[in-house]
Amino acid sequence: MPETRSWQVRWVGWGRSAVRGAAGAGRAAATFVADEWFFARQWWRRIPLQRKRTWQLTAGSAVAGLAVAAGAVAVAGPWEAGQRTAERTLAAAADGAAGEPHAPAARPAPHAPPVLPALGGPVPSGRGAAPAPTDTGLADALAPLLKSPELGPLRSASVVDVASGAEVFGARQGTPTTPASTVKLATAVAALSVLGPDHRIDTTVVTDGKRIVLVGGGDPTLTARAPRQGPGDRPASLRTLADDTARALKHRKITKVALGYDTSAYSGPALHPIGRNENLAPVTPLMTDEARLDASDHGTAPRATDPAAATARTFAGLLRARGITVTGTPRYARAPRTADRIATVASLPLAGLVERMLTYSDNDIAEALARQTALAAGRPASFAGAGKAVHAALAAQHLPVAGAAFKDGSGLNRDDRVSARLLSHLLLAASAPDKPALRPVVTGLPVAGFTGTLSSRYARTAGAGAVRAKTGTLTGVNTLAGTVVDADGRLLVFAFMTSGTTNPQGAQQALDRLASTVANCGCR
Repeated sequence: MPETRSWQVRWVGWGRSAVRGAAGAGRAAATFVADEWFFARQWWRRIPLQRKRTWQLTAGSAVAGLAVAAGAVAVAGPWEAGQRTAERTLAAAADGAAGEPHAPAARPAPHAPPVLPALGGPVPSGRGAAPAPTDTGLADALAPLLKSPELGPLRSASVVDVASGAEVFGARQGTPTTPASTVKLATAVAALSVLGPDHRIDTTVVTDGKRIVLVGGGDPTLTARAPRQGPGDRPASLRTLADDTARALKHRKITKVALGYDTSAYSGPALHPIGRNENLAPVTPLMTDEARLDASDHGTAPRATDPAAATARTFAGLLRARGITVTGTPRYARAPRTADRIATVASLPLAGLVERMLTYSDNDIAEALARQTALAAGRPASFAGAGKAVHAALAAQHLPVAGAAFKDGSGLNRDDRVSARLLSHLLLAASAPDKPALRPVVTGLPVAGFTGTLSSRYARTAGAGAVRAKTGTLTGVNTLAGTVVDADGRLLVFAFMTSGTTNPQGAQQALDRLASTVANCGCR
């Protein structure tokens, strides 16, 4: 490979040849490293100082790091505070602070420059150093695949080169169609652009001297379960809130209270238009563990019919266990504006919530983030108000929202309308160097063959480990939108959409072939 190419291209090319024919884990990690250097400066400050001082990736440690990194992605995944955890594990493996010892390579390995340049120093080469695909090359590769009989009558596509911002392939890319869960990309970009990645959602307890009121702020990940062991950020805990509340009451020499709960932060119907469904709890600002009635933490599950009341009852039980007598049954009560706040717990930062939402296609978080966007914009926190707030936030980012309609934040509503061009430009914005606040949209994407909703897809394909994408599936609707580093090391974003499908598995596989083809193609 010519020496004039960027280190990224050399790394991807060597990594792919070194692991060709081996298990997909090495390839996933190689692509992971090559892709993430674009965003490295945003999370670099999270790495402990001693790792920064030793951050060099030699070729020998790279071989070991591939396997370690793939394991980190598969186990930690884009959660436990997102792919950032996997990145930190990769960093530890690279500098020898963690990981298994490995035998030296049998032959000299090619040189691999540092994964990260020194802060403030020059970038080894530009983001566009790798050769760009051409419109003709991509059309030759993708147009025949768009004719697959497994796809429905409406087929649209948009592929954009991140370095130049140019659309290098398109097919009906401006036609709005039902996006299914890929609408969560719009929800994520809107929430991050309005609120910022560090925003947290509070759940509070206030008192007016006569009673205490549990006030929901809209955190669906608030948990009543015992703390989970092991590393990783933890969601806000109802148990911690009970600890702090009991302590504050006892400090005031109060051991007997009435308990109310306040859900006035949201307005409009709590029930999604699809009705009661195991994919989504009633949308309320007060719930624990997404109102799940089993031990699951993602995916479908039976849900409480009144999550707020159930949370208040649980909270009353926790207070009693801490020596506070709660009289009667908790009832709805709007907290007075002059009430005294006595305890608060805060959610994970919005960046972490976005990553979890995208990795697991979490509908409850999606609806919560759409409403948080509405609250920040001064609009009613309802399905309608949230949709208008999301649309306005994207328009303010100069994204192509013509014809777009957001009837919910999760994509369960078939009346949602999004174009392939909007999806690709959402990802383009999230990849832009000057918009680090949107980066969790990229780091939260499932990794093909390894994590989240793509963990069981792309087996034995060129896309395994190379494609990161948000899926979208409803009856007759299949979508896929994400990022990929092509065979020349060029970072591209893509969106493929189809409606009217009759063979869901066949349609899914057809979309996966499209993404894998981009990953395996220089297409010049």
